[in-house]
Amino acid sequence: MIRGIRPLLRGSTYAGVLFAYCGALASLPLLPFALLPALSWRSASESVQIVLVLLVWAVLVGVVGLAHPVRRALVVSARRLLRVPLPNPVAGRRTSGSLGLDRWRTPLWLVLHVAVGWTGALASGVLFIMGLALPGNWLGAEARASLFGTSVRVSGGWSWVVAAVCILLAVAICVLVTKALRWSAPRLLGPSAAERLALAAEREQLLAERNRIAHELHDSIGHTLTAATIQAAVAGEALSADPATARAAMRSIEESTRAALEDLDYVLGVLREEQSGTAPTRTLADLPELLDRLRHAGAVVEPELSGDLAQVQGTLSRAAYRILQEGLTNALRHGAGGPIVARVAAGPDGLDLTVINRTGVRTGPGPGAFPTSGHGLPGLAERVRLLHGEFQAGPDGTQHWRLAVRLPARASA
Repeated sequence: MIRGIRPLLRGSTYAGVLFAYCGALASLPLLPFALLPALSWRSASESVQIVLVLLVWAVLVGVVGLAHPVRRALVVSARRLLRVPLPNPVAGRRTSGSLGLDRWRTPLWLVLHVAVGWTGALASGVLFIMGLALPGNWLGAEARASLFGTSVRVSGGWSWVVAAVCILLAVAICVLVTKALRWSAPRLLGPSAAERLALAAEREQLLAERNRIAHELHDSIGHTLTAATIQAAVAGEALSADPATARAAMRSIEESTRAALEDLDYVLGVLREEQSGTAPTRTLADLPELLDRLRHAGAVVEPELSGDLAQVQGTLSRAAYRILQEGLTNALRHGAGGPIVARVAAGPDGLDLTVINRTGVRTGPGPGAFPTSGHGLPGLAERVRLLHGEFQAGPDGTQHWRLAVRLPARASA
């Protein structure tokens, strides 16, 4: 008995019953229109007229459920009052499923909502009145038990038992009404198969954007922190012996961190869904600046450029810059201090990028080792794969590491 009452003590059950009864009351304005066919067919029997009124009433309620704003309102109400996790309907789009059976799921649920609401309201209302009236014989109420034609009047202490049973049955009906609506809401108000595909496509697009942002942060911030750390070490060692070199290293730190702050400001604007202005774009035209920052960090960079790099535009140029930035950063971070070869060859079929550096123990200034997340090379490989390119990274002989990437010309779109 206590277990049956306990669900009613939850706020969600009260809210669910209120939701059901409000749905029933909201259908009352349609009742006069449902009475018109019965009034025009007076020759029919009373039972036929009642069935006709109920059928027309249900059809009118279902027609109201065809409106898209009604479904959105029902979804929001069910989510708040029934505590059912329902996503918002896909707005501004007519899916293929909306023209089939999926279109009738909301009218069916609205009819069920009204039917359950009226049934629960009438049944629980009658039982509550009986439970309150029987014990004190209010309103001349009395209870009789009939079996095989024999009728026995329930009075005295038995009237309290019958009243308690009526109250418990009313409570049980309220709980069942909430459970019925909570069970049917996800199945009839939830997204259809076509809407699930649309939601999955939106989620895939969001994840792709987040993945791109993660690449941008890794490439920009990772490179800046690596270069700034080494440049700070160079400035510290040359501060007293060679102030000009120390000042140049500090200027390089300032320039590289300013560029990284621009990238970070843009990324944070995207994450906050704000209009953060024009996105900072780094292309092959910025490659000389990147090489200068590496030289200020104490690296010896030997660029080998061939072909018309000015003709490389769009996605191909931006991706090439980020790939070279990550490759040169890895060479600066893990190299042994020898010369770093950076080759860029532009041809009619695509773009070839190569970074070669010595491996071993670092001999130049700066820390001997850098922490690494392990996402650099996998991120590069994924970026190249999305551009339908070719990616190779690994030892080149016994003392060198080689990164080789080929991007096709069609990636420039």
